[in-house]
Amino acid sequence: MSHSNDTIYALSSGSLPAGVAVLRLSGPKALTALGLMTAGDLPPPRKAALKTIRNRNNEELDQALVLQFPAPHSFTGEDCVEIHIHGSRAVAEAVFRELDAISEIRHADAGEFSKRAYDNGKMDLLEVEGLADLLKAETEMQRRLAVEQTSGRLSELYDGWAHRLTRCRALIEAELDFSDEEDVPDSVADKVWNDVSSLYGELDTHLQAGSSSEIVRDGFKVALVGAPNVGKSSLLNALSGRDIAIVTDIAGTTRDVLSVDLNINGYLVTVFDTAGLRDTIDVVELEGVRRAKQTAGQADLVLLLSDIDSAPQQLAELSELPFTFIRTKADLAQPPDDIAKHISVSAETGWGLDCLHQHIASEIEKRVGSSLTLVPGRARHKKRLEETLNYVSDALKSEGMDLAIRSEYLRLAATSLGRITGRVDVEDLLGVIFSEFCIGK
Repeated sequence: MSHSNDTIYALSSGSLPAGVAVLRLSGPKALTALGLMTAGDLPPPRKAALKTIRNRNNEELDQALVLQFPAPHSFTGEDCVEIHIHGSRAVAEAVFRELDAISEIRHADAGEFSKRAYDNGKMDLLEVEGLADLLKAETEMQRRLAVEQTSGRLSELYDGWAHRLTRCRALIEAELDFSDEEDVPDSVADKVWNDVSSLYGELDTHLQAGSSSEIVRDGFKVALVGAPNVGKSSLLNALSGRDIAIVTDIAGTTRDVLSVDLNINGYLVTVFDTAGLRDTIDVVELEGVRRAKQTAGQADLVLLLSDIDSAPQQLAELSELPFTFIRTKADLAQPPDDIAKHISVSAETGWGLDCLHQHIASEIEKRVGSSLTLVPGRARHKKRLEETLNYVSDALKSEGMDLAIRSEYLRLAATSLGRITGRVDVEDLLGVIFSEFCIGK
């Protein structure tokens, strides 16, 4: 990604054609470019105005709403412009040609607007990652998690912890450096460890809550397993509302793992259809069985399916996994006496699917809890928090050692926190993170 002072431009709206296309510019020549295309008549800052967009030959290209956002009060911290043109490819390309003709103006790279906002201190790394997640959000809970991260409250929490660690270090070093001065109380360092111990508890609780964000961000994984022909593929099709899996009366039709994404109560749920579990000598089917067991082992919830009139399959591989018995083909046979103990469904009629949805939602809420407030959202955050927790633990456990060593543990802990927000040497991460963005953001 370029680090030049070029002015950049890109469409920030959806793909063309569209009713309206939003063109964004950022950089030192953004206002100049707008002036050239509107005959120099710029609207007041942050006020929309209808203007005629013209080319170098003074020919009309389009009527557009234009806005200017002078630095530093803009998304990127630079002079910014938005031009809302009609969303045809011809109009957009004509405006692009005019911009390309101006020196030091070029098309933006993916994520370059957000990168400039980060470089100019408008956002920290946590907020940038939250914005990337917000742009990709497909469910209500994903939106909530991303908005929480972009709000800055999580950054404030981590910065607050880092400040507490720095204050503890300052008190320790005051005793080390000025222990002979009358205005420095004796054993000041002893007074900081209660705060460090309290901080350790807060970090530990915060990390334990992180598993809920994984479910929200990456989805709750549900595996359909069972013997051949118990209705796994039919149930997958019924849950998705379309024919995704091939359904036949031939045992072993499903050989590979199929999946579909569902939105259940605002959560992303990925349901996996797997090969029927049975002993076989068929090489391809054997691989399908292996993949089915592997998928079950990685799932958040396993649904063990059996026919309405058959006993549930006994599988040693499921003994350590969270699973629920599901009776299928409820429309074909008289329910057994123990029907109340299990969920029964019919993929043919849809009977029982609402109950299954509620069961999955209930299992998600057990794992996630009632609130997503201030939880680490990515594996990178959790890794750095684990480092911080370990350093704080080392500082607490090293009682009796030189105070300088204990102070160094606290410095390392604060450094790990700083790497989450981008306050400390994260240059190697930036290219990866901003590559997640689309052009124009």
